[in-house]
Formats: sequence, structure tokens, C-alpha cells
Amino acid sequence: MQSLILLMVSSGALLMVANIARFIIFIRGSRDVLSSGVRLDRIWEGLSLVLLIFFLIGYISVALSGAADLMLAGILFGGSIFVAIILTLIFRLVSTVKENCLNIAEALISVVDARDPNLRGHSQYVQNVTMLIYQYLPAHKRAGINPLSLEFAALMHDIGKLGIPEQILNKPAPLTDEEWVIMRNHPRIGARILEPLHSFKEILPWIEYHHERLDGNGYYKIPSEELCTATRIIALADTYCAITMRRSYKDPRTYEDAVSILKEVSGTQLDASLIDIFLSIPKTELRACVPASVEV
Repeated sequence: MQSLILLMVSSGALLMVANIARFIIFIRGSRDVLSSGVRLDRIWEGLSLVLLIFFLIGYISVALSGAADLMLAGILFGGSIFVAIILTLIFRLVSTVKENCLNIAEALISVVDARDPNLRGHSQYVQNVTMLIYQYLPAHKRAGINPLSLEFAALMHDIGKLGIPEQILNKPAPLTDEEWVIMRNHPRIGARILEPLHSFKEILPWIEYHHERLDGNGYYKIPSEELCTATRIIALADTYCAITMRRSYKDPRTYEDAVSILKEVSGTQLDASLIDIFLSIPKTELRACVPASVEV
């Protein structure tokens, strides 16, 4: 009987360790564009973690003392299972909510793409290539970027084109200097559109600066030291997708053409280290990023 009691308490303790690990991973992973980021939430998260650790100490104390009876061992073991079930339900709920939010964002972006035949599927294409590049980043580069936040920023990088007149978006001829001034304002318009969403604060620069260059000759002349890795990834993905997509004013270029162009602008327009990573990605994986609506 004593062996059974010790087994139940020890199993409960081990399961509680797993619960704590899962909760910590969840907290770290929730620092994304859909998290509220309010101070009160952080307080509740910290308090929850402290309580879980306190319960674990209780399990260890009971196991070491050997004073537990079968009922107490059953309560402790059942308690750890209950916590595991609650955490699983919470994680699944949060995952579902985030997936639904992403689907809504994709529907919104389809409205943007529908206004300009040249953009049809472009945003999703950039999103797919961005996340593929992210997967190939070394661990130390991935550590500072929340993948969900990056995915939202890539998907919504052109949302500011909602504020650009259709006669400019759909103009079959080259834009005039005055029209280019208006067109170049779309990243800043996009940041303003999303600004009321407080949890989007981190990704606003990623969207606003996705047309900046490392040599400082981008849309807004932002210096390279102000361009974070996430912004640089989106800029690379956007450039590659624009090269390989069919537009009303040009035919799509091949993968080989795109690689040649990217090498030419490496270190001036785009981040050289990211281009090196991009070139390590198999061509077949990049081809798989092309949405069905995109003509390449």
C-alpha cells in the first residue's frame, strides 16, 4: 500500500513539473500580436506560475515525509491530472481563437487585393515566404521574433493600400512623380490603420518600414540600424514575391532571375545575411508558397 501511495504522489509531482513547463512555454509564446499585453494579465500569469510551483513543493514535501495516506495521495494525483486537463483546454481555446483571428485577417486582406489586380494573392504569398524564411533562421535570430506576430505583419504589410486611390493602384501606365508620392505613403497608412489595436504596437514598424533599404534610400529614408530583423525578412519576402509574380505591366520572372536580382541588391537594399539564408531554401519549398490565386 505504501508503495502505491508513493507512486501516486511521485507521479502527481512529475505531472505537475510537466504542467509548469507547459505553462511557462505558453506564457512565453503568448507575447504575440493577439495578446492584450496589459499589466494585469502579466500579474495573473505570474501569480498562476507561483501557485503551480507552490503546489509542486507540496507534492515533494508529502513524498519526502511519507505521511500521506491513500486518500491524500489520490487527491494529489487527481489534482495534477485536473490541472493538466484545464491547461490543455485553455491552450486549445487560445489556439482556436488565434487561428480564427488569422482567418479574419486573411479575409480582410482579400479585400485589399481585390482592389488591385496586381495584388491578387500577393499578401498571402508574402506571408508564406516570410514564414518559410523564419523557419530557416538560426535559433538565435528566431528567439527574438514571435512567429504569430511575424505572420500577421507579413499578411497585413500592404493593408495601407486601402488608403490609395484605385486610379493609382490600377493605372496601367507608369506612375507620375506625384502619384508615386501618394503610393509611397501606403506603409505609413497601414500603420495608422492598425494603430488603434494596442497589441499590434510591436509590429507597426515592421509594416511601416517594409519598403526601407539598408542604404537609407527607402520610402522614408529610415537608417538601417532602425530596421529590425522582422522588417528585413518581410522586405526580402516582398521583393522576391514581386519579382516572381505576374503584373499587368510585366511578366513574372523566374526563380533564377529573382536570385540574380537579390544577389545584386544584397547589402544595399536587402540584408545580406538573410539573402544567404534565403538561398539555402530549396526551390521546391519556395514554389509551394505560391497561392493558387497567384500567376507565376
